[in-house]
Amino acid sequence: MPFDAAQPPERYRRFGEHFPELLEKYEALGAQLREAGPLDLKTMRLLKLSMAIGARLKGAVFAHARLALQEGCTPEEVRHAAVLALTTLGLPQMMAALSWVDQVLQ
Repeated sequence: MPFDAAQPPERYRRFGEHFPELLEKYEALGAQLREAGPLDLKTMRLLKLSMAIGARLKGAVFAHARLALQEGCTPEEVRHAAVLALTTLGLPQMMAALSWVDQVLQ
């Protein structure tokens, strides 16, 4: 199956097939965390994208960029989240993050 950055990874889907109860509990925890504070979902999506960029987690950057777009973030907002990494993480990491984000935006 060819790679599609706009879809959940095959590994995530297979995890859910093999461990449906674990995935259900993991997703329920995520829902509880989202409801635990005052941030709106769009802001949370951009924060999660930023955390994924900072942790250098390529798959998570794909996932959170896709989720940010689904939540109504514009491509410009998603790219801005990646560009903000420049002064904290440096040019090479920002460029990597921007290339990952661009794969989702294509």
